[in-house]
Amino acid sequence: MTNQPFDRRQFNRCVLGAAAASTLPTFASDRTTLADEQDFKFRYIVGSSMYGYTDVAEIMLEVAKTGATALDIWPKVHGNQREQLDELGEEKSAALLKQNGISLGCITQYKLGPFGIQDEMRLAKRFSCPTIVCGGKGPVGLTGSELKAAVGKFVEQMKPHVAVAEETGVTIAIENHGNNLIDSPDSLKWLVELRSSEHLAVALAPYHLPQDEQLISDLIRSLGDGIAMFYAWQHGMGCHEKLPKEQELLQMPGRGTLDFVPLVAALRDITYRGWTEIFMHPVPRGIPILDTTAAVTAEINRSREYLADCLRKL
Repeated sequence: MTNQPFDRRQFNRCVLGAAAASTLPTFASDRTTLADEQDFKFRYIVGSSMYGYTDVAEIMLEVAKTGATALDIWPKVHGNQREQLDELGEEKSAALLKQNGISLGCITQYKLGPFGIQDEMRLAKRFSCPTIVCGGKGPVGLTGSELKAAVGKFVEQMKPHVAVAEETGVTIAIENHGNNLIDSPDSLKWLVELRSSEHLAVALAPYHLPQDEQLISDLIRSLGDGIAMFYAWQHGMGCHEKLPKEQELLQMPGRGTLDFVPLVAALRDITYRGWTEIFMHPVPRGIPILDTTAAVTAEINRSREYLADCLRKL
């Protein structure tokens, strides 16, 4: 290739372009943020309760098929895989996880509650499991200063349990479950603001919030790294009355009316690194969301493709 000499006009353009570029800020943090946004992807985890009381070994075979790397085990009545772990024993359970190339990513323990999970956190440590989800504890229906005071009291009551969480490397994620102290956007914000440790966090369930994309996406941005679990789950037509299956499935992302694009945008904006669990509840509890294991996995993948499409739209 031959070198062509610049004429005066080309030279001036190059000089002016370089001068303009030199006036633009090029902070390393800006480049990192852009790279993080471009690299954003969901860290999927599979809730065992999606498969009802199916054998945990059978569920483990499905995890990788859903693009997930970890399993969230649920106890009765939603599932019985936590009880199955006890029946199998820790050594055999750990061997099954390793055989399938997955980890135990979460133990869901509503029945033990936030003040009864210390032994469960020690079990989680033995499995290198980083997350336990449970509900909050305290009066319901509060607002304003009364709500802030009640959340502050709850945070104080959690301190000995958070100390065990820190010791075991576990994050306690409190879900905004209905009829709970921690059930509203304000209560979630107070929890994250008043917590004394990052080992106390939020399991965010859009199902239990007003089905308002702006409200939920703003809440995600407010909570930031206070979110440890995000349930890809909408209200649809609810989960307490038996409905035709097509109506029950409206809880799944991509089936109901909630647009997840703003939610995914907010998750990307905060460079969310916690778990994402595609989720719904069947009626009655304890049954798989669909009749066969393969059908459950296919339905999870249907929602996963929808979430991927939401990300592509950004």
